[in-house]
Amino acid sequence: MKKLFSIILLSVFFIACSPQDKKEIVISTNQWVGYTPLYYAYEKGYLRKLNIKIINSVSLAEAADIYRMGQANMVTTTQHEYNSLKESTNNIVPVILLDRSNGGDMVLSNKSIAELQKAEKIYAYLEIDSINQEIIKDFIKNNALDINKFVFINRDQKQIQDIDYDKEKKEKKNIVIVTYIPYNITLKKRGFKEVASTKSIDSIIVIDALCASKEIVKNERERLLSLKKIIDKSIDEINENPKATYDLTRKYLSNISYKDYLESLEKIKWINKPSPELLDFINAKYDYPKENIFK
Repeated sequence: MKKLFSIILLSVFFIACSPQDKKEIVISTNQWVGYTPLYYAYEKGYLRKLNIKIINSVSLAEAADIYRMGQANMVTTTQHEYNSLKESTNNIVPVILLDRSNGGDMVLSNKSIAELQKAEKIYAYLEIDSINQEIIKDFIKNNALDINKFVFINRDQKQIQDIDYDKEKKEKKNIVIVTYIPYNITLKKRGFKEVASTKSIDSIIVIDALCASKEIVKNERERLLSLKKIIDKSIDEINENPKATYDLTRKYLSNISYKDYLESLEKIKWINKPSPELLDFINAKYDYPKENIFK
């Protein structure tokens, strides 16, 4: 009886300490093929076992704002949003690296580079407070364009998609758009051509990471370690069976076609298992404290 009583007590203890009974962790994220492991893990129920949920939005800036306003305690970022949040809240730490853009972020235009170099005025649509800002600066510099000829228009990616470009073209406007997967697919169907991407712009490396509040890092290390294992598992399953993962995650990616999904995956590189060299690089260049990154 004593042994049975001890087993019952032990069982009650583990149930009481299960992740489902802990405070919910909320991840703020946005539409981007590099965040597919999170969508997949959520749809498979992997995140629910850790009492983690995701909030999906249409832009990098919106995802960051949700975190900034305290509606989430983890957030997916590029180095731009991470450093912006660090400056405004001083309460964020990168913990899990996800991917590196390898053509997934791009500049589209209705003109060629030669035509843009001759243009008197260029209208640039982008998310100003995001990595888009750094991409457009590098694009301008690398192609010897005059920044004074640009009119910068701040829109989120959904708004950029919905602009009446037929009217813009009738007015003979020179247009450039900084965008990323999956939003580029619709824009290309509307006639825009890719004139640069993170594959061709050597001066910028776009790193996507999952960041957390300092409180979560301090109090939930074991859950974060479990989350890291789930993300690694999800990436393995994406690589092994892309069709199954596509069926579960397509709604998070504007219901792109399976063909576009496969092509999109080719435009990122998973870095969930970062090399020491990469950790040293992002520590020095983007101020990602490498000691906080789960390997």
